[in-house]
Amino acid sequence: MNKLIKEKLSVLPDQPGCYLMKDRQNKVIYVGKAKVLKNRVRSYFTGSHDAKTQRLVNEIVDFEYIVTSSNIEALILELNLIKKYDPQYNVMLKDDKTYPFIKITNERHPKLIVTRNVKKDKGRYFGPYPNVQAARETKKLLDRLYPLRKCATLPDRVCLYYHLGQCLAPCVYDISEETNKQLVDEITRFLNGGHQQIKKELTEKMQEAAEQLEFERAKELRDQIVYIDSTMEKQKMTMSDLSDRDVFAYAYDKGWMCVQVFFIRQGKLIERDVSLFPMYQDPEEEFLTFMGQFYEKNNHFIPKEILVPDSVDQEMLEQLLETNVHQPKKGKKKDLLLLAHQNAKIALKEKFSLIERDEERTIGAVKQLGDALNIYMPYRIEAFDNSNIQGADPVSAMVVFQDGKPYKKEYRKYKIKTVAGPDDYASMREVIRRRYTRVLKDELPLPDLILIDGGKGQINAAIDVLENELNLSVPVAGLVKDEKHRTSNLMMGDTLKIVALERNSQAFYLLHRIQDEVHRIAISFHRQLRRKNAFQSILDDVPGIGEKRKKQLLKHFGSVKKMKEASVQDFQEAGIPKQTAKLLMEALKK
Repeated sequence: MNKLIKEKLSVLPDQPGCYLMKDRQNKVIYVGKAKVLKNRVRSYFTGSHDAKTQRLVNEIVDFEYIVTSSNIEALILELNLIKKYDPQYNVMLKDDKTYPFIKITNERHPKLIVTRNVKKDKGRYFGPYPNVQAARETKKLLDRLYPLRKCATLPDRVCLYYHLGQCLAPCVYDISEETNKQLVDEITRFLNGGHQQIKKELTEKMQEAAEQLEFERAKELRDQIVYIDSTMEKQKMTMSDLSDRDVFAYAYDKGWMCVQVFFIRQGKLIERDVSLFPMYQDPEEEFLTFMGQFYEKNNHFIPKEILVPDSVDQEMLEQLLETNVHQPKKGKKKDLLLLAHQNAKIALKEKFSLIERDEERTIGAVKQLGDALNIYMPYRIEAFDNSNIQGADPVSAMVVFQDGKPYKKEYRKYKIKTVAGPDDYASMREVIRRRYTRVLKDELPLPDLILIDGGKGQINAAIDVLENELNLSVPVAGLVKDEKHRTSNLMMGDTLKIVALERNSQAFYLLHRIQDEVHRIAISFHRQLRRKNAFQSILDDVPGIGEKRKKQLLKHFGSVKKMKEASVQDFQEAGIPKQTAKLLMEALKK
């Protein structure tokens, strides 16, 4: 713990609020809230922690805090700060999908569509359907039962849907508003849970048709009943009130939390959602933060009722979500909560082995690498590799590994601009200079370790640019390959000594992945550039010859071979000025 943190801890207030943890580069890496700031923030720097929390604490070099007047204010402020700073250690819900609705459009001749966009256009929306297949199957069923128009714009003649009995053909026939209103009312009644009554009515009509020997009509009605059974009866009815509600329960262990959500629509359990994430606060506070992000970040529909466990602050959650939050004590609703909790415990147990394995491969490997190199844990690693063939089309690539995983959105590719011929050392100097000049200019985060895929010459070139030109002090190491071009050793230090790594260690496997990745990006970019240049013509390098004249020449002569045999006069006859023709002949001779 540094001196600055000690001084700040001594003056923390006994009030609710939010705190922002910062790393060496003054970047906010975690945002939390607390009922009592003094107790919460001090707890990070006292006592023992699990490996995950200790990793966060190791990165903290400073913190700020904001006092609020209540716990609900602290929760809302925390959510806003997480949205603003996007801290790497906070719960970040990656799922940004939106669920579909079934919509009856507000038109003279309405349509039935499946959409993910809810607008204030006086259309009628039903849903959402977390299971998109259920939405499509329901629409398909309604299309069979109720012949609303299907076309986006009315055609000038009837279509196949009319012949199938699934459209009244308003494009040709005059369909009254009363008829359309009756169809819309029937669909609305169906989607609001009235399919059982409709099924009963269809059954009565089928029996009447059969008694009157109208067997084809009876068969059509029977098929409609089968469609209703197959589409609407797939899921077990869990509640008899046909209400929409979400059921939340959570389980936690070893510093991780699992939240299980049951989506209940019209009394049916139609889908579930499982979220698993590390926790750094009390379970109840972590769950409230999750709830605040769940509906806003994922654009979920907020039902009229939400069920949560007894341990959650019901009043705070109601203020946050602006809906009814219940904590049932018995009955079917309590059974649903217990079922969700049981599922959360099972999911947490199943995932632990995978989580631990992933932690060992990533953060565990980063820690091993830092210990081996005797440097601060290299959470952010940037690696470089050059590629060319005898100096032709020289390129370089940079990959970024964050917390032991590829961070692909920050990969970079470079065309070498200042180097002629196969000079790997000069190419490396140019790329390092360009990369970290931009980092300094744009105030981007500096890496904790730079890896160079090459020998002593490339490593020294990189160190020289960083220290003597840019005045940067960043650890630099080299990835050394064996005779089979495979990762062999790591080279670092003033004398560039070999750093011993166990061949079966996670740190060695991490280096192997980094070297393979940067080599793959560099080779791919070089091949892409080479293919592109292979299609360029010698004519492109002649002043005065643009795309139009190039086509003109190729059309007149037919090939470059015939151009080489042509005279200045021949070129002039092809419409090329005399001076340009002379330059072209010189280029062709070379």
